[in-house]
Amino acid sequence: MRIYNTEEEARRARNASKSRYDVENTRHVGLKFNLKTDADILDRIGKEKNAQSYIKRLIREDISRNGG
Repeated sequence: MRIYNTEEEARRARNASKSRYDVENTRHVGLKFNLKTDADILDRIGKEKNAQSYIKRLIREDISRNGG
């Protein structure tokens, strides 16, 4: 285990590690909602504790119903 001299060095190391992980293992998908026409969707998402998990669950349910 590496010991860092300062909190700043430790923070930079954590950020670098997280960035490497993200590049190798994740993909960012952004969504844009219209405040007027998508208000119902935004309201529903806002009621969830974890919007990402909610959206993933809905997609997986759709995949299960309609095939891959």
